Amino acid sequence: MRPALRHLALATALAFGSLAMSVDAQTVPAPAVSFDGTLLSVAAQAEARRAPDIATVSAGVVTQAADANTALRQNADQMSKVVAAIRAAGVAERDVQTAGVNLNPQYRYAENQPPAITGYQASNTVNVTVRDIAKLGRILDALVATGANQVNGPSFDIDQKEPVLDEARRAALDKARKRADMYAQALGLHVRRIVSIDETGGASIPRPIPMYSMAKAARDEATPISPGENVLSVNLNVVFELGK
Repeated sequence: MRPALRHLALATALAFGSLAMSVDAQTVPAPAVSFDGTLLSVAAQAEARRAPDIATVSAGVVTQAADANTALRQNADQMSKVVAAIRAAGVAERDVQTAGVNLNPQYRYAENQPPAITGYQASNTVNVTVRDIAKLGRILDALVATGANQVNGPSFDIDQKEPVLDEARRAALDKARKRADMYAQALGLHVRRIVSIDETGGASIPRPIPMYSMAKAARDEATPISPGENVLSVNLNVVFELGK
């Protein structure tokens, strides 16, 4: 074999062997950087805001009776009316989920005497997702009117977050690039390319909302609801290569 061909075959074998070792070990090679390049790491954060389009509220029934069976039966009867009101309001079955059913004894405490059971308390709570926020106030009123005596929330959210997060991602990346350009210009360099992008996670931050007042259910108008807006944030760590 000619020397040139022998060297070519050896180089090819070494290349394939190196590739096989890399695949078997499942390693990812580090990004190649030019010998005359400078790495710059930039952290950037950006936000996107939207009015929420879904709300979650927790509603339940608490009953008390002298014996456990009566307490639980009364609770079931009352809770059935509450669930029927939720269905009548147009809430889909998939948006109603039981959060907990509890039965606990009630005690009387006296000095120098063991605790004595005086009765039982039963509770049943459901989490309800409302996809038409305009109806939320009247749904809350209907729940209380049909027997719900425990209401918490609402909490607001954005159903489809990805398009909103993409907006924040683009803004964060643009901010990082502008900052890299500034550093490069100050050093008499220019940005050659992006070496890596690391997204450290996003967060949904709802604006403060008023608590639901059960006393309001006795009035004619629906409970006022102010959904405000939610803020989705994205944090990026971007590594740039700078050079002449």
